[in-house]
Amino acid sequence: MTDTVRVRPLADGDWDAVVTLERDAYGGLGLSEGRAALQSRAAASPDTCFVVDVGARTAGYVLALPYPPHRYPDLTRTEEAGDAVPPGNLHLHDIVVAPGLRRRGLARHLLHHLTGTARARGDRRISLVAVGGTERFWSARGFVPEPGVVPVDAYGGGAVYMSRPVAAARPALDRPSPLPPAPTLREVS
Repeated sequence: MTDTVRVRPLADGDWDAVVTLERDAYGGLGLSEGRAALQSRAAASPDTCFVVDVGARTAGYVLALPYPPHRYPDLTRTEEAGDAVPPGNLHLHDIVVAPGLRRRGLARHLLHHLTGTARARGDRRISLVAVGGTERFWSARGFVPEPGVVPVDAYGGGAVYMSRPVAAARPALDRPSPLPPAPTLREVS
């Protein structure tokens, strides 16, 4: 069975799934923020927050918002309304894929979509805080560690601030090419 994979803007009806995914991913690390904090981050930058659907199922999400370089959301507080930050650095706050759907390229798909969004916004860098031993995962995707930026008590032991440049768009070919078909995910029964 093949299910269509689709990245779309985060909608009001997605919050139960997002909160569950976030709690399951970060609760064991003591880093789960809860619905109000997550919603405040999405409200701060709704155009940079997405979900990925596999068929009719919400399979994951990404929350990203503009933040000055070397700064990051405080996990103990909600975002303040009206804290507009000009484009330049887009902070990838959360990216989560449902456990049963990991290792199928969905996180890469979300990151690719977010990178295109950052490029269109005029951002020059994407930053994140790697937690729970994910530094190697992010390094493989071009993120470079910047030690000493995140205090131990902010995001747990071993948390590392990382960033990478937003790659320039690929040059257009002389002739237009059709859009590729939507990616699909093959389910094993």
